[in-house]
Amino acid sequence: MFDFTIHSRAGAARHATLATPHGDIETPVFMPVGTRAAMRAMTPAQIEDTGSQIILANTYHCALQPGADIVARCGGLHKFMNWNKPILTDSGGFQVFSLPKTVTEEGVTFKWKKGGKPFTMTPESSIQLQQKLGADIIMAFDECVAWPCERPYAEASVERTTRWEKRCLEAKTREDQALFGIIQGAFWKDLREKSAADLVPLDFPGYAIGGLSVGEGLEMMDKVLGWTTHLLPESKPRYLMGVGLPEDLWCGVSHGIDMFDCVIPTRHARGALLYTFKGKLRVSNKRFRKDRLAPDTTCPCYTCQNFSRAYLHHLFTADEVLGTTLAAIHNVTFLQELTKVMRTAIDEDRFEEARAEFFADYGSS
Repeated sequence: MFDFTIHSRAGAARHATLATPHGDIETPVFMPVGTRAAMRAMTPAQIEDTGSQIILANTYHCALQPGADIVARCGGLHKFMNWNKPILTDSGGFQVFSLPKTVTEEGVTFKWKKGGKPFTMTPESSIQLQQKLGADIIMAFDECVAWPCERPYAEASVERTTRWEKRCLEAKTREDQALFGIIQGAFWKDLREKSAADLVPLDFPGYAIGGLSVGEGLEMMDKVLGWTTHLLPESKPRYLMGVGLPEDLWCGVSHGIDMFDCVIPTRHARGALLYTFKGKLRVSNKRFRKDRLAPDTTCPCYTCQNFSRAYLHHLFTADEVLGTTLAAIHNVTFLQELTKVMRTAIDEDRFEEARAEFFADYGSS
């Protein structure tokens, strides 16, 4: 049901297909994030038109609103949000990093309150919630630590995360969902190695590398991926969590990463920042007020095929929500087109040449 087939390689980079109950996914793949079962300013049809193969929702946020029971009663996330392709749900582990909380062996109690009551997440409840939500790929509950992090805390966190992930495996009952394990270990080589050594024998159908994109920068990310990725099974998908900048995707794929997700394309769209193959454009800048060119003249997206930089400048200046929608459509499409470039380059065994060609243009504007 979740077969992973590698078609070609270029160094450590690989082009593969991951089969899921809601369709096949070609990797490397970028997965847009619809945190609350919705993509900001985009309809599901618009997301599909970008070429997106799979999207994310967040267990913590969906559990708070509308509630996992309501989603289940409505037929699961696929029917609830009218998305017929694969879905992945994050376990809530990133919220362990990003929100005020109390961490114990049992789980995490978030101090942010909904309706006057603290929200508690355990490995078991995370899996139960994700099973109700019904995504194709679900994630083990882990602890994502901050950058920088004290060594003693990181050591204890790795041990605790391993125990939590074992509890997730024991709690899972649905056969039509793939539960991915998550490698942690902060920014120490031996802790990353220990996390992989502890989790790989548990035989998850896929593995994620967590705890990156938390402020450490590309150089450190590259170093941690070099320590970690080769320790993960060659025959299973590898997922780098929370990463979406072009430079990060090229770095990850070069190490053998298959899957990526991030809120960047839609978040930056709300600030009028567009990604193109010639570099980034802030279309709210005055220099675009009379610019009749498409945002990216090589882009096939709805925005670039129909509208000018001048029109987008007008929308953001006038505070029209359509500006965010058109910018989001473009940014998500850009990352889908970028991963297509990567897959083709891997097939042709010229990944590093394609990487250099991309940055020769991307870094020039």
